[in-house]
Amino acid sequence: MTKIPWDGAVRAGNLSEEQLKIIKSVDKVRKEQRKQTIELNTDPYATLLAGGESGPSVLEKAQKRQDIIQYILVLATDLIADVPVLATTILQRTDPYKQYLALLGSSNNPEDAVPLLAATFLANLIAFSLTSSSKAVERDSDALPKLYSYLSTLVKSQDAGLQDIGVQHMSTVLRSSSAKETFWKQKNDTIAPLFDILRKAAGAAKDTDSTLWSGAASVRSADTRFGGGVGLQLMYHILLVIWQLSFEAELVGPGLEEDEEIVPLYVQLLRMSPKEKTTRLLLATLHNLLEANKKTLIPIATTARLPALLANLATRHLTDDDAKEDLDALDQMLDEYTKGQTTFDEYADEVQSGHLRWSPPHRSATFWRENARKILQDKELPKKLAEITGKKWESDKKVLAIACNDIGNLVREVPEHRTTLEKLGLKVRVMELMTDADESVRWESLKAVGEWMRYSFER
Repeated sequence: MTKIPWDGAVRAGNLSEEQLKIIKSVDKVRKEQRKQTIELNTDPYATLLAGGESGPSVLEKAQKRQDIIQYILVLATDLIADVPVLATTILQRTDPYKQYLALLGSSNNPEDAVPLLAATFLANLIAFSLTSSSKAVERDSDALPKLYSYLSTLVKSQDAGLQDIGVQHMSTVLRSSSAKETFWKQKNDTIAPLFDILRKAAGAAKDTDSTLWSGAASVRSADTRFGGGVGLQLMYHILLVIWQLSFEAELVGPGLEEDEEIVPLYVQLLRMSPKEKTTRLLLATLHNLLEANKKTLIPIATTARLPALLANLATRHLTDDDAKEDLDALDQMLDEYTKGQTTFDEYADEVQSGHLRWSPPHRSATFWRENARKILQDKELPKKLAEITGKKWESDKKVLAIACNDIGNLVREVPEHRTTLEKLGLKVRVMELMTDADESVRWESLKAVGEWMRYSFER
């Protein structure tokens, strides 16, 4: 930052002599001396940064001087970090965030220093406020959505450095249940761009996540990047944010799976994780989510082959005690679940997961003879099959082929219930798939339509 001609700024009315005196009393001095000076009387410093009855803030005076504003924003962040009592005094002012929130929208350029520095100060001050009160405070509830919206613009940028700043500031303020709830309410702005990066790292696109379920990617790498060129530091900070959010697992767990398919995604990332620090966060998040949502998420974890991956990880002698504890807890949870599983349960779990693979039941004539009627009586499973076949699965066509296989088997084994499948639109969809570009989809759909044709003359 270029040297500021302070005396000239005073003469131009960009700040007062008193404000300059206050700045110089803490500028370029040792941390301990700065702390002692401010603690003797915090009010002048709080007024300097946030204004008050005794006068305007320096931000108000220096509105046209970007260099001074940048300098003060950096100084302000340092001061509240070094002297927590100053943060307390600032928070006692009327609307302490107002001037800084206004700076977030002062530029449309994400690389502009002023909004970036204002966001840094706000993240730290709001985090201090959140941790110093056991109850949600109105000023925080009002400010957080605006800060989150700005930070999301950083995460959505193509610059990894800006992305990392945005993610780190998100992590800074996720210190309370209220902050996490607000974050979750804005999930299209906050959560979605984080998962776009996670999917890029896993090498999977949304709704076409073939790699998530096949386990095709490498288990470990000496590289410090995940897939898609996503750096380890950015990845760690994103995983840290999701881990913080996972402590509200009952609130966020179902939505994270429904919107982002977090369980198979995290299983894939765990398979790829190059460092123990990312492995630790992945395990801890899965533990939090599955523990609070056993009924819905454990079946999905089983279908995504988490148990086999945990067995693999157990042979690697993790050094982190927390990671080992989470690994053991997950293993025990999944083991208890799978012990009571029947073949029908495994099939139902796979369908409910929203993704199909060529697991043994699909090709087993015995399975269909014994379970086809039960599947149709379940009612939810045929609806889920209709939902699965309604997607295009551009990069994972085998899902459509498997679904056609299953539909054909249901018609063959329980022909009297084929009307149920027709009402769900499955006959029309299967006929559409006869012209699909993928050979396996065409073949399986042709066989399924053939089962229907066997009974066409009975009507």
